[in-house]
Formats: sequence, structure tokens, C-alpha cells
Amino acid sequence: MLLRSPIPFTPPLVKPTRPHQRHVVPFASAAVSAFSISDESLSSRGFTFHRTIDNLNLDSLNTVFEAVGFPRRDVEKIRVALEHTDAVLWVEYEKTRKPVAFARATGDGVFNAIIWDVVVDPSFQGIGLGKAVMERLVSDLAEKGIANIALYSEPRVLGFYRPLGFVVDPDGIRGMVYSRKSKKI
Repeated sequence: MLLRSPIPFTPPLVKPTRPHQRHVVPFASAAVSAFSISDESLSSRGFTFHRTIDNLNLDSLNTVFEAVGFPRRDVEKIRVALEHTDAVLWVEYEKTRKPVAFARATGDGVFNAIIWDVVVDPSFQGIGLGKAVMERLVSDLAEKGIANIALYSEPRVLGFYRPLGFVVDPDGIRGMVYSRKSKKI
């Protein structure tokens, strides 16, 4: 799925300088005040946003990965992946001091980014944490001027991403994945 902004990112209160383009879906929000759930509201419910991997317990994150159906990962490989990640956003539940929502993005830092590993602990799904994480991560990327934002998604959760501005195969674009075939002996 791809997300493309119809206008270049501009700080709040600044009018866009270019007209809307055809076949483009606007992203959820670039302005902090337009997030569906404010930081203050989430904080009052015991949640804290983090944009670095400092204090992120990777074993606890791995538990969330498993809880949503990802295979268990080697914690050291998670650490390496995070060291090569351009943007990260995770939510800590203050009562347990553990991550309950997470997403990250890699890319070239200028034109393109891919969002990976969007997860919300099943015990905390349905209260807006996934949407809050995605809105903020997309906003962070847009603030860097990145306009081409893609993600991989299982078909069963495509409906979650559509209201956030993501579309499947815009303008006939098709993603491809390299796949090694087993050699028959």
C-alpha cells in the first residue's frame, strides 16, 4: 500500500502552494492538533509515546510481535534492525512499563520510506493506539519531506490502513518481492 500526500508538507497555518493532484488520497494529518487522539488524552489513560529505542524492552516487544502472529525473532536481530531504522514510534503502558504498540520506518531519508512491524498488543487493540501510532509516524515522515510512504500489510487488515490515506496499488503500481526458489535435487 502506498500513501501520497496531495500537497507538500507545510507547517500548520501555512497554506499549500500547489493544487491537489489527481488520484491522490490525503494522509491523515500533518498537524499535531489534527490527530484523532491527543497525546494528552493518551497520557491521561496511562500511555506514553516514544520516538527512540531508548528504554524499549526488546523481549517485551518480541512478545507483542508473537501475540499478533509474527514469528518469534532473535532479539539481537531486532536490535540490529532498529539500529538501521530511520523512524520509530512506540507506546508504553505506564502501569507495566512495557510496549503495547509499535511501528517503524526505513528509507532513503529524502524521497521514500517503508513502514514495518505495525503492531498493537491484542489486549490494547480497539482503543485507538494503532491509529495514533500510524498518524504520528506518517506525520514524522512528512515533516522530513518524505512523500512516498509504503507499507506491507496482510489482507485482513487493509481496512485499518485505508482511512489513514493508504491505497492499494495506486495508478497501477505493483510491488514485487524477491523469492528464492528451492532447487530440486
